[in-house]
Formats: sequence, C-alpha cells, structure tokens
Amino acid sequence: MIDSNNNSTLQAEQRKEVFAAIDLGSNSFHLIVTEVKNDQLLIIDRMKEMVRLASGLNDKGKLSAEAQQKGFECLARFGQRLKNIPEKNIRIVGTNTLRKAKNGAQFIAQAEQLLNHSIEVVAGREEARLIYLGVAHSQSDNTENRLVIDIGGGSTEFIIGQGFSPSYTESLHMGCVSMTIKAFSDGKLSESNFKIAELYARLELQYIKNTYRNVGWTFATGASGTIKAIGKVLRAYHDSKETDTPYPGITAKGLKWLIKEMISQKQIIKLELDGLNIERQAVFPGGVAVLYAAFKVLKIDSMNASDSALREGVIYDLQGRLSHEDVRQRTINHLLKQYHVDIRQAQEVEKTLLSLYQQVQEQWSIQQFSSEQTLEWVAALHEVGLSIAHNQYHKHGAYIIENSDLPGFSRQEQHRLALLIRAQRRKFPKQEFKTLSNKCNQSVSYLAILLRLSILLHRDRNENALPEIKAVAKNQKITLQFPDKFFAQHPLTLVDLQQEADYLKAIKFTLELD
Repeated sequence: MIDSNNNSTLQAEQRKEVFAAIDLGSNSFHLIVTEVKNDQLLIIDRMKEMVRLASGLNDKGKLSAEAQQKGFECLARFGQRLKNIPEKNIRIVGTNTLRKAKNGAQFIAQAEQLLNHSIEVVAGREEARLIYLGVAHSQSDNTENRLVIDIGGGSTEFIIGQGFSPSYTESLHMGCVSMTIKAFSDGKLSESNFKIAELYARLELQYIKNTYRNVGWTFATGASGTIKAIGKVLRAYHDSKETDTPYPGITAKGLKWLIKEMISQKQIIKLELDGLNIERQAVFPGGVAVLYAAFKVLKIDSMNASDSALREGVIYDLQGRLSHEDVRQRTINHLLKQYHVDIRQAQEVEKTLLSLYQQVQEQWSIQQFSSEQTLEWVAALHEVGLSIAHNQYHKHGAYIIENSDLPGFSRQEQHRLALLIRAQRRKFPKQEFKTLSNKCNQSVSYLAILLRLSILLHRDRNENALPEIKAVAKNQKITLQFPDKFFAQHPLTLVDLQQEADYLKAIKFTLELD
C-alpha cells in the first residue's frame, strides 16, 4: 500500500520541476509546459491558437473588442492548464501588438485576472534575445556565428550570436499579419502586391543591412510558425519532384518558386499549397514576402527551421533566474560600470532600504512584485543619472532606465524602476504614478517612500555604519524610531527628515520621527 502522505510529497516535488511559458504573439498565442529531467528540457504539453491580435488593431492604435474577446477566450483555456504549476515556474510574455496597442494595459489587466498571473510586455530587443536563447538551446553548440530570424505577426527579429550569447539583436516593424494588411489588403496574390511588400520590407531592412552583412554568419535558422510553414511547403514541393538531391532547406530559389506559385493562384482565399495549414493561409503571403526580402537584402544562402522559439527561450531564461543565473543582474552590473556608480554608497542605501522594507512589508501589504531583488536593483541604480549632471539627476536616471534596452527586463519592470528613481527626491511625482494600476500604484508609492528615506539617511556619505533604526507602519503613515542622541549628533539629518515630512504631506502621507 502506498503511503498517501509520501505520495503527496512526491507529487509536490515533481510539480516543482514543471515549468510553463505563454507567448502572447501578434498572430498566435502559444503555451508550452515542460519538465526538467537530468538538466534536459522536455516538452510535455503544447497549446496554440491563431488569435491574430494584430488584425484587431484599428487605425487609432487600439485593440477592437472582438480581438480582445478572442484573446480572453483563448487565455481562459490556457489558464486551466496552469492551475497545478507553481506560480514561480510560470512566465507569460506579450510582444509587438501589446507593445503598440494604446489600450494594451486594459487588455493585460483583464488577461491577468483570467490567468491569475502577471503578464510581462517585452521590448523588441528583449524578445529577440529570448528567441535566440530558445533556438540556441535546441541546436548543437558551436563557436561560429549563427543568424536567427523570427517572423512574428507584427515584428520580425534578427539576431546574430555564438553559442548561447547573442551579439546583435534587432526587432523590425514588419510581420506576417502587418505585411499582409499593408500589401495584400485587397486579397489579391499579384506580382505588384508582392513588389509592394518587398519594398516595405527592404526599407525596414536597410537599418541593419550593412552591419549584419559585415559581421556575417555560418548558419541561418528560422524560428517562427511562418518560417516553419514555408519550410513544410518547400519540402513538400521538393519531395514531389522525386529527385535524389537532398532537400536543401529554405533557399532564395525556393522562395522565388513559392511566390510565383502563389501569384498563379491569384487570391489569398483560394490559396492551396501542399504543407500549408488552412489556419495560416490568410497571413502567409506577408510572411513569405518578408522572408524573401531578408534573403535578398542580407544575401542568405539557405536556412533551416527550428522547432524552438520565444516560449522555449522564456523557459530557459526563467530557469536561469531560479538557479541564480539571472541575466537581469548582469544588466545591472553593466549599468553600474557604464555610468560609474558609487558602489559603496549604493550598498549602504540598499542595506538600509532592505531593513526598512522587511519591517513594514506585512503592515503595508506590499505586492509580491516588490521583492527584495527589485529593491536591490533600485538601490544600485538610483544614482545613474549623476553621470549626466548633478542637477535633477533623479530625472536623468529615470530617463536612462525607462528608455534603455535592458536585457532580461520587461517593460513593466523598467517602468517601475524608472518611477522609483524619479521619485527618490524632492517633490513626489504622484501624477506619474497614476500610469500604474491602483494596487500597483500603492505598493510602488510605499517603496518610493522607503527609498527616499534610505537615501536621506545616507546623504552625508559617511563610511560609519548607521545605528539600528526601527520602523512602524500604518496606512499612509510611517514612524521611524532612532537611538537616543542620534539627532544631536546628526542635526542635518533631522532637518532633511523634517523637510521630507513636508514633501510627503502633499500626498497625504505622514512621516513621524521618534
């Protein structure tokens, strides 16, 4: 007889090794569930639905109610599959359409409720990095340059790297959905429409043309549903010729044949090709045009399709975070070096900030995203703006963090860090905090107050350690308790804290000194 308690423990341990990633793409939503065995990632479940979110963007840049509803229905199904997976082992990312949509925050808020999990919108270059990570882990390791192209619904990512490290990452504003809308809106498969599509694509590619061709690569890999579909069609065509010549992969010659064959069929709605799924029919021409232009502009000889892409990269990146190989920390370290940050001062502020946070976290019910790691990052980065100018350095620092490409960070993470850095001194920017949801606004506001206090307590940049400072918090109030005679020895600190109390009154917050 099996001990039920031992069996439950075993099941819990097994669940710890299960990971899930959801890719909210502009064309398709993807879910993969994986487990780790002997350091190998094994996919145990896949779900995919052609939501075509990008098609729901109107001329004002807003997602239609119909497009949103289709997405919600898909995510409700995905959500059922996530229920038994530990929350820390789940990561959900949004891409181009959610980057562009003016009402994207509204969609994300409702989607997060359906999934009971936060959604990260990643910048284009961060998307490219994650795609490369997924592809690199699925192929043999080598020291030669590899080109990876991923054609999504609204953007196409181009990456050159070696091994698991991308060296060049770019995200261009063209994809299978957006290009089909631009060049094939009349539904016709004509030579003129393909020329228009190629022209649009070539204009986008001019930005990376010289750099990528000069760097060069040995292998080219495609990593998207569009490229896999193209590969299947060309493979079917090759096999139909009954030749002894091995299948060469995707080539410029094969793409040229494919475009000619599509033109002969005249209309997208009537498009029939061996190997082409009917679900991809509507956006296939735009994807083919993008890839053909990339072959011509970058002078690609041949390309193989990879089964791995963004979602696999998200899983590998998530595993890295859980095993202390977090790329975000490398990004922070790079910023500290690039902007010549005073490391000792940052460490002193961090020590005090974490001490205050640990004392008031439960009393203020600060949201989970406000982890100690986030506090470590903001303490480390709060003085990055000093490299530009001392005057208003908090604003310079916020701009740097908001607008830089920071590998590993989502847009929401960057925005929160930028807000905290912006709010570290002087007048509290309460208007800017309104860009956050109500709950998030409250938590980030509390963190900003703790950061402000920690910085003030170290304003003299004295190397002597601070004595223990106790903090007691209530709603919209914090009381700091100092040792006897502290203010007699630190009169300027007392003046700073009294002035800070006046600043906080403007947001109806009370700072009390004991």
